[in-house]
Amino acid sequence: MMSSRVFVTSIAVLLAFVTISEGMSLRSLGVELHCRCIQTESKPIGRHIGKVELIPPNSHCEETEIIATLKKTGEEVCLDPEAPWVKRVIQKIMSNRRR
Repeated sequence: MMSSRVFVTSIAVLLAFVTISEGMSLRSLGVELHCRCIQTESKPIGRHIGKVELIPPNSHCEETEIIATLKKTGEEVCLDPEAPWVKRVIQKIMSNRRR
């Protein structure tokens, strides 16, 4: 009876370890398993942005995510893709890439 409990506990610990390590390895490869943006900023912060990352919808997140990195602090802020000023920033970035 005791050995079966130890066996079941060992299997559960092993499965938990494999699950955690697999998730960590996927994250290190840049694969997100969920949406990164919980809240979005719609107020204009354009002059504070140092870098913008556009993440299209994928199998782990149905939403387009726009993540800005602030110049001074390096903080990442999720931007509202529907905000007019965010749309202008994205258009400007896209037009600069085409040149």
